[in-house]
Amino acid sequence: MVSTGLMAQKPESIKTTTSADSLLNLMSTDNKKEPIDIFESSRLILSQSSETVKKNNLNLVVMHRFGDVAGSGDEGGGEYLFGLDRIADLYIGFEYGLTNNLNIDFGRSAMPDEGGLINLELKYAILHQTSDDSSPFAITLIGQTGLRPYGDFDNFSDRVSYFGQAIFARKISRVLSLQIAPSYVQNNLPVPNVPGSENGFFSLSATARIKVTRLMGIIVDYAHPFSSLRNSNGFSDPLGFGIQMVTGGHVFTINITNARTANEINYLSNTTSDYIRGNYRIGFTIARMFDFNHKEKYNPKK
Repeated sequence: MVSTGLMAQKPESIKTTTSADSLLNLMSTDNKKEPIDIFESSRLILSQSSETVKKNNLNLVVMHRFGDVAGSGDEGGGEYLFGLDRIADLYIGFEYGLTNNLNIDFGRSAMPDEGGLINLELKYAILHQTSDDSSPFAITLIGQTGLRPYGDFDNFSDRVSYFGQAIFARKISRVLSLQIAPSYVQNNLPVPNVPGSENGFFSLSATARIKVTRLMGIIVDYAHPFSSLRNSNGFSDPLGFGIQMVTGGHVFTINITNARTANEINYLSNTTSDYIRGNYRIGFTIARMFDFNHKEKYNPKK
């Protein structure tokens, strides 16, 4: 009798869902203007991507550049295990989400031969590509200050450099993502400090990511400085090729590039390595995300 009574009563709070309701709900979900992820990580090979770190998340980034694969002498080659015994640059950075769209980033580039660089950066996503294509692309702005801690400089201001960039990115399909990024570099003391070297110059970067599987993609990353000095005189345009893999909480990229340094200020200012001369190197990037939004209370009884 109890069972019969319970089944006979139907609370008003329980609503019957019809097939028409399900269809309307599905259509409503499809029409939502939700932002989509164009790339898997905030870092590619040379360039940063349009992606930002979400609020209260911390992204730990480690980038390593080895010595020349096919160079000779002190730069690499077989004598130095094809560059693996040499370090061209080691970068460690922290990217923290102040909001979902605004990051503050801090990094340190070792650059053993050039004295290192400390950088502080703000990265702001002003527009996202949406799932309904009402916004067909994403726009992200970067403003960065770099400081050279070592070396002999006449003034403190000579140690300082600046970098500004606007990133325009679009996910063309499930497989292909593209971005272009005009930027400006300002070195208070020209880098390199040679006759004809400008303090400031523009550049343009272009990146493509092609997905091979759901968790792996191929990346091509290129940059061209618009500088009379850097269009010749032994300079080369930075160019990188790599494979990016998503493994749980990590994004791992292994790459080959002619850029010796990891920071934009440095590789745009002073890339003299050339693929034809064997001045290209193996490198990798590891990005590990930490989420501080869900804090579990410590229980000593566990």
